[in-house]
Amino acid sequence: MRGPDARAHPGTEGGSPVTTHVALLRGVNMAGHKRVGMAELKAWAEKLGLRDVRTLLQSGNLVFRGGAGKGAALEAALEAAAGRGLGLETAFMVRTAQELGAVVARNPYPEAAERDPAHLVVVFLKTAPAAADVAALRAAIPGREVLEADGRQLYVVYPDGIGTSRLTAALIDRKLRTRGTARNWNTVLKLTALAGA
Repeated sequence: MRGPDARAHPGTEGGSPVTTHVALLRGVNMAGHKRVGMAELKAWAEKLGLRDVRTLLQSGNLVFRGGAGKGAALEAALEAAAGRGLGLETAFMVRTAQELGAVVARNPYPEAAERDPAHLVVVFLKTAPAAADVAALRAAIPGREVLEADGRQLYVVYPDGIGTSRLTAALIDRKLRTRGTARNWNTVLKLTALAGA
């Protein structure tokens, strides 16, 4: 990460345009586990030298500009920094504002997004799963849920609700052989708007 006193034009970093990122933290503030306040998270990110830091809801959603590296390298840097600075051991899934916009544009379930957005979920994954692993997950679905994978995203419709579904995060992780963190469609849209503001 760039230090807070790094000399750079406000709209550039090292002569290049500064990228807006969205970082999604896995499993924070759920049932008392991995507790972190959003004000604390924002202050931590600002201390790292990230700019225009904003948070959304209490589920660990950060929007910011800057940050050294990109993709997996940026995720790893944030994870290590969170362990040191917040005592928080969790995974970060990072997307650029442009990538998040593509997630919205490529939604394979537009009717669900319109009719019941709270039950349409995007699982943001560490790595893109193999087609065979997606097929294995689909075959293991115990209920009426439907899903489609697109790169490092998994779109899932939970027609009977999420809380009681047996298509759990643990099952998704195990079958896809990667880790992810889920956000419902309403949250995805709010994050996309925040990242584009």
